[in-house]
Amino acid sequence: MGWFLSYAVQAWRAPFSGRAETDWMDPGLYVDTARSLERAGFDYLMFEDGSFIPDAFGGSAKWSLANAMTAPKHDPLALVATVGAATSRIGVIATITTTFYPPFLAARLLTTLDHITDGRVGLNLVTSHNVRTAQNHGLVEQIEHDQRYAMASEWMDAVSALWDCWDDDALVMDSETGVFADHTKVRRADFAGEHYRTRGPLNVPPGPQRRPVVCQAGGSPAGRDFGARHADTIIAQAYSVEDMKAYRADIDARARAAGRDPREIKVLFLATFTFGDTAGRAEEKRRAKEAVAAASIEPKLASLSFASGIDFGAFPLDEPLPQIHTDAAQSVTALHLRGTDGMTLREIASRRMTGAVEFTGTPDGVAAQMGEAMAEAGGDGFLVQAPITRRIVAEIADGLGPALRRRGLIRDGYAHPTLRENLLAF
Repeated sequence: MGWFLSYAVQAWRAPFSGRAETDWMDPGLYVDTARSLERAGFDYLMFEDGSFIPDAFGGSAKWSLANAMTAPKHDPLALVATVGAATSRIGVIATITTTFYPPFLAARLLTTLDHITDGRVGLNLVTSHNVRTAQNHGLVEQIEHDQRYAMASEWMDAVSALWDCWDDDALVMDSETGVFADHTKVRRADFAGEHYRTRGPLNVPPGPQRRPVVCQAGGSPAGRDFGARHADTIIAQAYSVEDMKAYRADIDARARAAGRDPREIKVLFLATFTFGDTAGRAEEKRRAKEAVAAASIEPKLASLSFASGIDFGAFPLDEPLPQIHTDAAQSVTALHLRGTDGMTLREIASRRMTGAVEFTGTPDGVAAQMGEAMAEAGGDGFLVQAPITRRIVAEIADGLGPALRRRGLIRDGYAHPTLRENLLAF
């Protein structure tokens, strides 16, 4: 189990959200969350990120900033050390863009964080789909989609070469001979590819994991190939158990083609939850949420604009949507528009649009549904997709967590000290 979240505004207008207007900036909110989830037996928290303010919808940043949609947002890498120091077993994964982080900077930073967290850090790799991100980093236009993934694969090879510069026994630390590190066991990387060059070696010794856990969430063919080759855990979007099963089978096939054992790649599917004291009450709450969502057109249009980089506010609401082609987040856009041929934009925006599997019921009933879904799909687990409020965290950590544990679906302790070992153990 994991939780997909942002170092950003958390449900600031929702009930029981406290001082959400400012609490989201307080590391204590995430520390408390991590401790609760560690008590519940979660594998990791995964902080997504993006280095731009969305301005596609309506042609400006007005809607995004007024509604705190993905902005403002802090850099989650700064949060890793704080959360890591306050916990002992749960993993902390933060997002890095392969397109704009130099391999040496990333390899050194993640190794440092691996030491600070005692081997519990991971990096979520993205290629940065938005043109504004590219412009913030000095480009005029964003690099073509599949080219970004080709660059990302080479980037990963460069970072891996840097992580391999030190032998396991390079640190001698012999006070009698006065030798701290054996220079013959520290080599240059001398990586030279089409897009990246780095000499090495790193000036920091390997962390407890040597290679921090690699997370990836690409859903396009290029993204799936990248994840199958490099990732230790993959975040997947699906609407149904059938979608989950098809995705897992596809990743397994791609992993085998890349010479990897698919069991080494832990696929977690995004999931949303509606809980109630009874199944009937939970269903009432779900229907109420759906009614509100169906009447809320603008958030859906803004979400589609964010993923595609195309202003969906410029299309007539009551006419069929034309064919959409994007070089941005292709898989997310395609998932949201799947099965909408001939539908008007209003009809499309009235549908559920989360990219997550939905569970409704009592905590024990939901735990049973999750177990059945995963047994059918053949995946590894779920990633909670919800903002952080103390009420939501309590529902998951103190309600769902014990129900999962009673069914043997989640660990009752951590057998190992590092994130990678614990991922592979369960």
